Amino acid sequence: MAVDTKKLFDEEIPAAIAGNPDGAKEIGAKYQMNITGVGEWFIDVSESGPSCKAGNEAADCTLTIADEDFQKLFENPQANGMQLYMSGKLKVAGNPMLAMKLQKLFALKG
Repeated sequence: MAVDTKKLFDEEIPAAIAGNPDGAKEIGAKYQMNITGVGEWFIDVSESGPSCKAGNEAADCTLTIADEDFQKLFENPQANGMQLYMSGKLKVAGNPMLAMKLQKLFALKG
């Protein structure tokens, strides 16, 4: 089932972070999500956070991906993440190991 990417980053993840700030801080990183054609969001789930807001800021891990590929990533971060990365559809700048923690971020909203 397709996720509404804008709603996810504008409403759902901020609400999940607000509802579980300690769990969010356990992830311990700052992410920049650039979803081509949809928008850019800065997610701070470090000790200085937690927050999720539209914009572009310096992050520990920056991910750039097309929305249709983000759908696959969101569906199954572990299985599809590596496949998208290896095929060049998911670009990761900064610390690539932090991209592995995205599953925890998405799980907060669950």
